[in-house]
Amino acid sequence: PEDYVRYKKRALLLAEKRIAYFNEIYGFSFNKINIKDHRTRWGSCSAQKNLNFNYRILFLPKAQRDYVIVHELCHLKELNHSKKFWRLVEQVLPNYSGIIKELRKHGLLYA
Repeated sequence: PEDYVRYKKRALLLAEKRIAYFNEIYGFSFNKINIKDHRTRWGSCSAQKNLNFNYRILFLPKAQRDYVIVHELCHLKELNHSKKFWRLVEQVLPNYSGIIKELRKHGLLYA
């Protein structure tokens, strides 16, 4: 909890900046960005179009942080892991499967 409080604001600023960058490409609409202290996942996207991220994304390498953000952004269009969803991810991150392998080494599950 102490780390969460300490890093929440920095994680939110990072998420907002990277979402703005990638959403220039996608142009999706969303409601809120939340930073949470998830125990088992890096991020989530709700049916209400809220984007939620684990504050620990701050400590991931840039490619993995960007993958988490792109992954959740793409759920705004496809709330599933269908072929359409993965094609959306691939538009920006053609090497996403390699990034996923590296991300799994950090111990949290993703989807």
